[in-house]
Parts: sequence; structure tokens; C-alpha cells
Amino acid sequence: MEILSVLAAAVAAFMFGGAWYGALGKPWMKATGITPEQVEEGAMKSPGPFIISFIMLLIVAGMMRHGFSMAGIESIGKGALAGFGIGAFMASPWIVTNHAYGMKPRTLTLIDGGYATLGSTVIGAVLAAF
Repeated sequence: MEILSVLAAAVAAFMFGGAWYGALGKPWMKATGITPEQVEEGAMKSPGPFIISFIMLLIVAGMMRHGFSMAGIESIGKGALAGFGIGAFMASPWIVTNHAYGMKPRTLTLIDGGYATLGSTVIGAVLAAF
């Protein structure tokens, strides 16, 4: 059952990421300096980034499942709150640090940090729902 919850959480976060970056695609491309043509020529034609993304989401969901089991987190509300905390206070600070040293635009930091925070929230809610 835990494997299914991890898989479901990774799928949910992957779908959320598609919606998040779909809605914020234009400001994300502007902040990264990537053109729509580059997206069409690169990432959209190669499954590589999508496969890597899904594998990373499986790893995150698996570790969160382990932590939730140890902490006894079983309600959707507690799962979502714990996921939010992981995203906002663990994942996003790393993104902020990397973007600061890379001199990336604040917009990119907000978009990527927002996905890490809300994507972790989604993972937490789904994990606790199982």
C-alpha cells in the first residue's frame, strides 16, 4: 500500500507541476531566458526532463512517506501541513540559495520555490490520504 501511495503522490505532484508551469510558462521562460522555440526544440521533444522529473518526485514522495510513517502523520490536513513545511522550509531555501549564487531573477526563484512548496503540499496530502 505504501508503494501505491508514493506512486500516487508522485503522479499528483507531476500533474500539479504541469499545471503550475503551464500557467506560469511565459514568466518562467522570460526569467530563464529560454525562448518558446528552444522549449519546442529541446525539452518538449525529449522525454528526458520529464522522466528525470518523475523519478525525482518518486524519491521525494518516498522519503516523505518514510518520514510521515515515523511521525505518525495520517490525516490529510496534517499531511498537507507537513508537506508545506518541507517545501517552504527545506526545499525552497535550497532553491533560493542556488538562485542567489546564480544571480537568477527573483521571478524565477518565486516560481520554482512556489512549485517546491506547493508540490510538497500536494505530495503530503496524497500520502496521508492513503
